[in-house]
Amino acid sequence: MPEIYLHNSMTRRKERFAPLDPQHVRMYVCGPTVYDLAHLGNARPIVVFDVLSRLLRSLFPKLTYVRNITDVDDKINARAKESGEPISAITARTTADFHTDIAALNALPPDVEPRATGHIGEMIDIIQRLIAAGHAYAAEGHVLFAVGTDAHYGCLSGHSHEELLAGARVDVAPYKRDPGDFVLWKPSTDDLPGWDSPWGRGRPGWHIECSAMSWKYLGESFDIHGGGSDLIFPHHENELAQSVCAFPGSHFAKYWLHNGMLLVNGEKMSKSLGNFFTMREVLAKAPGEAIRLLLLRSHYRAVLDFSDAALAEAKKELDRFYRALERFPDLGDTAALPAPVRDALCDDLNTPLALSAMHGLADAALAGDFEAARGLHAAGAILGVLAMTPEAWFRGGATDDAAGIDSAIAERLAARKSRDFARADAIRAELLARGIVLEDGPGGTTWRRAG
Repeated sequence: MPEIYLHNSMTRRKERFAPLDPQHVRMYVCGPTVYDLAHLGNARPIVVFDVLSRLLRSLFPKLTYVRNITDVDDKINARAKESGEPISAITARTTADFHTDIAALNALPPDVEPRATGHIGEMIDIIQRLIAAGHAYAAEGHVLFAVGTDAHYGCLSGHSHEELLAGARVDVAPYKRDPGDFVLWKPSTDDLPGWDSPWGRGRPGWHIECSAMSWKYLGESFDIHGGGSDLIFPHHENELAQSVCAFPGSHFAKYWLHNGMLLVNGEKMSKSLGNFFTMREVLAKAPGEAIRLLLLRSHYRAVLDFSDAALAEAKKELDRFYRALERFPDLGDTAALPAPVRDALCDDLNTPLALSAMHGLADAALAGDFEAARGLHAAGAILGVLAMTPEAWFRGGATDDAAGIDSAIAERLAARKSRDFARADAIRAELLARGIVLEDGPGGTTWRRAG
């Protein structure tokens, strides 16, 4: 088995991946807070960790991949208040929208997708452990984690206590012993979601949710914790602190992986700048595979700049791959992953290098190499692209009007046979105006989407 090397955010270096149990790799990734449509930035970790999960499944006997849904949060409460829509309706609708959008990106579902509201008991259990061990305290209906009791607090983000306080948006409240202490549990009024607890009716803080769900499904210690780099502090720092303090002797996650920031046209995505896009909006511009490929053209830890021009380039890249596969309608059983692609992915998920290797395979396939085409298809499977047939890809992945197009092609053929070339040319022009390109060949006339 090839060795995998991953960049560990905790140690700030690339390390050989050695799972706690070589027979069973365990990975947790922070999922969405479901109060609105997912935006383009949400798509990047989904795709990055989907590729990692595919790679791990190809190399190890078993992977348990857990990605949560945060369905109790102040953002959700605020959205319900401003819209008048019930919280349950908001979370149900936006969760369904999220699943639809990431399916369009060819993201496979995780093995477990727990919802925060289904794990309140585990959260209360961890909080009680922290209080008993002197790492947390109750105050005015709140329970707070006492950061001063954790000598290693700040080790993930690499900042001192003072730097962490300066960089954090902390709610300085009179009931806090230290301004940096963070909330594990807070009281709920009658109009907010709440659960009975030893500290009164209330709801959990954000950080305790992920600690509880990872513990439930992966245990006190597991292999990989992933998410966007914006989560390192305070979310992941606080998860780590409360988890290791609740379970003495554990290390929580052995490897921490974080993807870099996504820019749009060179600037941070922001509604005020007019460059904020939901996944739904971008999917209206291009196929999901093209968006996915664009997200993989940069190394996952690098900043990625999204633009319409880059999206068009990604689509052209996929056009070339599909052209290479088009020559071989029957590729047979799934081929082994070509070594150059495998080695690139095993080197800290180097997807740009893997794509470069795929272009080499496409070159050979376009020259008639059947085995290269099989290898290209296998490489696409591990990266989550080339999932369509070439015919479906060039037809835009949609066949809802295929019967009408085929009927127009038949009418054009009849016009040509009757030497009514003006009508035949008019039909071609009508289809082109609809974005349909006709291609005449020895085997007859085929069509594809323009673009």
